[in-house]
Amino acid sequence: MQRANLHDIDKSLSPMNTRRDVPDISDPENLYDRLHQFVEIVKILRTDCPWDREQTHDSISHLLIEEAYETIDAIKSGNDAEFRKELGDILLHVVMHSVLAEERGAFTLKDVVQGISEKLVHRHPHVFGDEVSNDASQVLKKWESQKMKEGRTSILEGVPRHVPGLLRAQRMQEKAAGVGFDWDNRDDVWNKVEEELRELKHEIQRGEKEKTEAEFGDFFFALVNAARFENIVAEEALQQTNAKFARRFQFIEERVRQEGRDIASLTLGEMDAIWDEAKRLGL
Repeated sequence: MQRANLHDIDKSLSPMNTRRDVPDISDPENLYDRLHQFVEIVKILRTDCPWDREQTHDSISHLLIEEAYETIDAIKSGNDAEFRKELGDILLHVVMHSVLAEERGAFTLKDVVQGISEKLVHRHPHVFGDEVSNDASQVLKKWESQKMKEGRTSILEGVPRHVPGLLRAQRMQEKAAGVGFDWDNRDDVWNKVEEELRELKHEIQRGEKEKTEAEFGDFFFALVNAARFENIVAEEALQQTNAKFARRFQFIEERVRQEGRDIASLTLGEMDAIWDEAKRLGL
């Protein structure tokens, strides 16, 4: 059985540390053996790597968000090699947080897996029980009902506070719609968008910043609702536009560099002409 130097896996190991071997694996093709080896590697890093040893749940929490977004990027790019790598990074965070929790005597990775397994079975009585659900919307309504029975006091409790605003708005709208609080048709939704736009323009003309800010929020919320009715994820749509803007603006920057000029010296008309060229090229 081959054994690799742990330094090959984690470059952050201090040169002062004693070299460690990667934990043995009984069957490299066995998922459970692979997972056990992976958990043992993480535990070794917690004791032997100066950086890993210093980490806490809080210190690496922002990295979990970053990894989630990198995973989304990999999905959108259609690059399976990157997708696999990013899923591995997320798995590392799941295991690392579980190891940290185990050190505190809070819970273990086994508890995490057991908990999610039990929840999946409990939330799918139409699969593991005698209930019948004929379509996805019916399943979603039953899920929300089950969550309330589990102790939640509001349908909206399951929406994290720290997700991006557009995404949080859409998730709240979806949850409210799941219990029947929703518009009857898309015409009403678009009428609401137009109403909010009129109110926004009115406050802009009045020059009251606080009310204008509030109306901007109402307008964004209405737009998100419209996106939802068109089966569009508003956050993803905006991210796509952000990426498109970045590609086209960076095209301008590259063109200016090639010409040996300073971008600040260009007129708006010159930049617009290069921008239009980027559009023609499909950027």
